[in-house]
Amino acid sequence: MNRLFGKSKPKEPLPSINDCIAGVDARAESVEQKIKGLDVELKKYKDQMAKMREGPAKNAVKQKAMRILKQRKMYESQSENLRNQSFNMEQANYATQTLKDTHATVAAMKDGVKSMKKEFKKINIEDIEDVQDEMADMLEQADEVQEAMGRTYGMPEIDDDELAAELDALGDEIALDDDSSYLDDVVKAPSAPDKEPGAESVTNKDGILVDEFGLPQIPTSVKTT
Repeated sequence: MNRLFGKSKPKEPLPSINDCIAGVDARAESVEQKIKGLDVELKKYKDQMAKMREGPAKNAVKQKAMRILKQRKMYESQSENLRNQSFNMEQANYATQTLKDTHATVAAMKDGVKSMKKEFKKINIEDIEDVQDEMADMLEQADEVQEAMGRTYGMPEIDDDELAAELDALGDEIALDDDSSYLDDVVKAPSAPDKEPGAESVTNKDGILVDEFGLPQIPTSVKTT
């Protein structure tokens, strides 16, 4: 059959919307380049007319400038139409891509729901509650073991009131130990004598009569006849 009728040529794939947008943008760029060229030529004619006097020569230059301006208007219209076409295709492409993304998202969500249902079938809430109850029992037993291990032996039974009274007394003893008033007696002790022992009228630095051992002398009482 192929020899008689020949093999049909494979159909070329249609251009994508992105290809169409790129082609229209390229045409619009080309038209805008032509507009720029006409602007340069139109400026040249305007500068030339500004230096010329009224007459046939100036009118001829003016006709050329008007022809260039008419072409410019035509190209501007073409450029605007091409830009509008490109914009419309971009909007359509955006809407199409958004629909594709939405379809993919919905499909992924459906697949996720199916997976969740499948996994939920493997879970029994009663088993979870049993595990929680067993864990609570084990922790309670662990607390009992720790309490038993920390139990003390051989300690005498003492009333709390007695312990409180002993604690208060202990506090008074500590306060007495901190008292340094006994050092005042040392400070007030008589100073050493400044004369040799046995000497008459021995006084210390404070002017007090002392004996040979440096102790204050006891005054003798006066005998009456």
